[in-house]
Amino acid sequence: MKAKIIITPKKAVLDPQGKTVQNALAHMGYTGVTGVHVGKYLEIDLAPGTDKATAEKALNEAAHRFLSNPVIEDYKLEIVD
Repeated sequence: MKAKIIITPKKAVLDPQGKTVQNALAHMGYTGVTGVHVGKYLEIDLAPGTDKATAEKALNEAAHRFLSNPVIEDYKLEIVD
């Protein structure tokens, strides 16, 4: 199994890195881009035989306490076989 975690800035939070990418795209001629949000993507390999529910609970806790900053970031966790 593999866990996939996507961490992005909350919509209300200023994202200067995303704004920089948006401006660069505009300067390169890519029109129609109205917003860019830069985040983090993590893939975590889980040991064979790992209980999916237990892993999901543990990884949700890790994402909330360590991997993301819940004040300014949202995260999405997906566990795939």
